[in-house]
Amino acid sequence: MFRDKTLFYKKGYKYWVTRPYRIKLDIHPSKILYISFKTVDLKGNIVEIPMVTLNPSGLLIVYPSYVWDGASGPTWDTKNSMIGSLIHDVIYQLIRLGFIDSNYKEYADKILHDLCEADGMYSCRARLWWLAVTLFGRNAIKPSSEHLEEVAP
Repeated sequence: MFRDKTLFYKKGYKYWVTRPYRIKLDIHPSKILYISFKTVDLKGNIVEIPMVTLNPSGLLIVYPSYVWDGASGPTWDTKNSMIGSLIHDVIYQLIRLGFIDSNYKEYADKILHDLCEADGMYSCRARLWWLAVTLFGRNAIKPSSEHLEEVAP
């Protein structure tokens, strides 16, 4: 039997964006920021797949192919937490990758609260989520928290 002896993968994701999602943020970088995934097509050509763009106007676009893990911690994902957790994760990733300053953590935590509440989450639950990420989210913005490639076996 022919097969590769190793598999390269990343773990820690649960959800996959299937259509572009747009939101205007109060983050205005001096130039357009990109997060993309590079892969190879069937002919061996390198293909770059956009996952996130953030324009100087503050327009954030999350493209199909972006993956995130939903809410972290001792909680559960619900429909009213999906957008908040997505945007929160994107902003944290922009911080981890060094695209924006770590001072945006506070903004990311607030927007998580505001989006969840706007999408129908009970105020007390949204407030608890805000408190949790405010108190315990500092490690999640460190570059070492970026999901790394793993190898099996």
